[in-house]
Amino acid sequence: MRGIGKTLLLWLLCGATLYATHNRAGEITYRHLSGYTYEVTVTTYTYALSSAKRTELIVQWGDGTETEVPLLDPPGFYAIPGTDYLKNMYVAQHTYAGSGVYEILMEDPNRNLGVNNIPNSVNTIFSIKTTLFIGSNIGSNNTPVLLNPPIDQAALGHPFIHNPAAFDPDGDSISYTITTCTGAGGEAIEGYRIPAATDTLLVDARTGDLMWLSPPVVGKFNIAILVEEWRDQIRIGRIARDMQIDVHETDNNPPINPNLIDLCVRAGDTINLQIRTSDPDQDQLNQSLVGGPFEVTNPAVYSIDSSGYGWINSHFQWITHCSHARQQPYTLVLKTEDITNDINLVSVTSFTIRVLHLPPTGLETHPGSDTIRLEWTPSNCGTPAGYRIYRRTDSTQYLPEACETGVPARTGFVLIDQVEGATARSYTDNNGGSGLVPGFEYCYRITAYYNDGAESISSEEICSHLEPGNPPLLRVSVAADDETAGQIELAWAVPRGDDIMDDGPYRYEILRMAPGETTLRPIFTQQASPNLFDTTFTDRSINTRIYPYTYSVILQYEEGGTWHNAPGNEMATSQYISTAGADNTVTLTMKKRAPWLNQPYEMYRAATDSFMHIGSTLNATYTDRNLRNNTTYTYRSVAKSVRPLYGMNFTMENTSHLASEMPVDTLSPCDVELYVRSDCDSVRGFNLLSWQRASDSCSNQDVVNYIIYSRDSLEGKLFALDTLAPTVFEYLDYPKNSIEQCYAITAIDSAGNESTPLPYCVYNICSFYRLPNVFTPNGDAINDIYTSWNLNGYVKKVDMSIFNRYGQKLYTTTNANIDWNGTYNNKLVSSGVYYYICDVYEPTIRGSHLTTLTGFIHVYSGTDNTPPQ
Repeated sequence: MRGIGKTLLLWLLCGATLYATHNRAGEITYRHLSGYTYEVTVTTYTYALSSAKRTELIVQWGDGTETEVPLLDPPGFYAIPGTDYLKNMYVAQHTYAGSGVYEILMEDPNRNLGVNNIPNSVNTIFSIKTTLFIGSNIGSNNTPVLLNPPIDQAALGHPFIHNPAAFDPDGDSISYTITTCTGAGGEAIEGYRIPAATDTLLVDARTGDLMWLSPPVVGKFNIAILVEEWRDQIRIGRIARDMQIDVHETDNNPPINPNLIDLCVRAGDTINLQIRTSDPDQDQLNQSLVGGPFEVTNPAVYSIDSSGYGWINSHFQWITHCSHARQQPYTLVLKTEDITNDINLVSVTSFTIRVLHLPPTGLETHPGSDTIRLEWTPSNCGTPAGYRIYRRTDSTQYLPEACETGVPARTGFVLIDQVEGATARSYTDNNGGSGLVPGFEYCYRITAYYNDGAESISSEEICSHLEPGNPPLLRVSVAADDETAGQIELAWAVPRGDDIMDDGPYRYEILRMAPGETTLRPIFTQQASPNLFDTTFTDRSINTRIYPYTYSVILQYEEGGTWHNAPGNEMATSQYISTAGADNTVTLTMKKRAPWLNQPYEMYRAATDSFMHIGSTLNATYTDRNLRNNTTYTYRSVAKSVRPLYGMNFTMENTSHLASEMPVDTLSPCDVELYVRSDCDSVRGFNLLSWQRASDSCSNQDVVNYIIYSRDSLEGKLFALDTLAPTVFEYLDYPKNSIEQCYAITAIDSAGNESTPLPYCVYNICSFYRLPNVFTPNGDAINDIYTSWNLNGYVKKVDMSIFNRYGQKLYTTTNANIDWNGTYNNKLVSSGVYYYICDVYEPTIRGSHLTTLTGFIHVYSGTDNTPPQ
């Protein structure tokens, strides 16, 4: 028998004195210890004058088990100053079996009397719940800590603001929304309604400010705030906080807090805030400031400096450290309460502080012939996951604005790469393998990035040039394409510099590295010449159907009868095309490693007896469309090459090797979004799946089938359920084991490509199992056996007990059908009201879920003249 059932039965038998209504507010939080073990804290806020002070509460862990959790010792409960409320804390550890989604639930009878927006609140179970997500993709996670108690007083007709002051120790982002207060089983309270407002009642999804503008009637009101935490845009946990607000009619006016703006500081900065709050009624004031800066190592300090009638002065100081820097800001909540003989009112103001990671320092450049090596000092501000490298041509005067991290796109810098590791200290920029082009000024900035998504302030900018080699290369162009008679033409500029002697003689030596080779080797040496103007060479009788070829030209001069190599020779490769065939398309990527800039590329495709121009591109990628699948196409590109040298631009044409490709339909159809509507009220429960025709946006759609997949667990393999025609857009499923299912649908095209299945899980749909409240075992063959309503027979096991008004157990069974004939010790029971407690083991996609049903059975057995109703 589960804990809430035990409590209800004792409450029924012993009366309300022992189990008095007292619950006002509460929430459940947890802390990850190790593996699948968590420390869970249930916090409740109760009426201090109530005789009911729980020494333990039943916590349902969401995995079919429950525990009696004791009050924290010592003392477990704390009086909230200035109120008649107690804060009670119950702490326990629990180890789960593995990954999954677990709803941690606490139920306790009952709520207090007279809650305006909860019907019959005094007889309504108080429940709070928190959802725990465990999975390898999530990692270690702790819930946010809610630092501001959920007990407040509001004034009729005056704006009311409350903020839970949530602090997430993991630095995850937090969002807020209003949800429904819950009762028995953690289900929404029937008839619950959001309190009315003269204007609006809402919660700011980002800051957590609950704003009630304004209460139109006096009384007690309960509101639930759903606090959700997110990591990498994935929801990884949620807390449902239930809070109570007392609205009073009063002539008192709340204090007036100053407008506190959000702050952004660099790690290591010191924050000093002088805060002055006034009161229009000249009342004395109490004040508190709570938030994340007080929960960290090297915390902030807050103190009251002075106060008087109608005013209070306070001071906040935080000496920030690198350990405080993170992606998410810290929220602080300033709460000021007046002290009156009437109703004390509060003013709440929230603001945030963001602490930024410091920029990397010591950035240096070391240029090579077509590369630039960057070196820096590893950051000692926190533990970076790595460093990001940004580059642009030409210098800027960019200075980061306040609270600006990373390198914004408006600066013209482009993220070119990142290196992993906190101790990384260098990076070589080779332009993605294509080599940097000499003659340009390359400017760099770097940042450190962190596992929580934070990025540091940008480093200072540093720029560097590449000096042209001797001689500067201008052209490596395929002149003839053949397996044996291929030709590649080389050209270079006349070298200049201190290494060039006026009287010669000179010569050039040509080096080549063919495809498959690993070293450059000489293939030609010019005859000695008194000048340097013979700057072309054609490499003949080679196989240009393979690629690329790499060349270098060495300037040599004679001195003392010996030929010497001038320093600074360059290397360049022949231009070639990487191809990728897809559905009716071929994507061409031009590749080379050369010290010149190719723009644009003119693209050609082989026709019957020549090449046909098909387009041009300023990028290194071109897509040829509207082709016939399974047909081979041959391509060539001609690049307009530019190289800045000696104060002028040298322009040439560089022709690529030929490349052939066959377009093949390998693109999957667009993913199909699924919608599911569940029906639990019919004789047979079912799920109605619906979808729309697959989109044409991601490929040429020729869908021939849809495949429906399902599984009865949150994780695991999806199994094919059925195959449908492309004109069908609905499917009716009658699940065998549970109406809770995970479904997916994929589209199949004529080439057999299948879209990605996107699981859509339906759970917490409805009750699988119900028990009647009227039973007439009077021998008329109508309703003579007390049986359950069990949707599709999903529930296989229960633990059912039926009691009379004195608490005597009359019947017990594990049969899901119940099948009670109304007898006790083989005698028919008398007409009357009986009580039941039934633990129901419901099959769900999260595993077997234990739900406790409690209620009354009105028995009309014919042993008296009372008619059945």
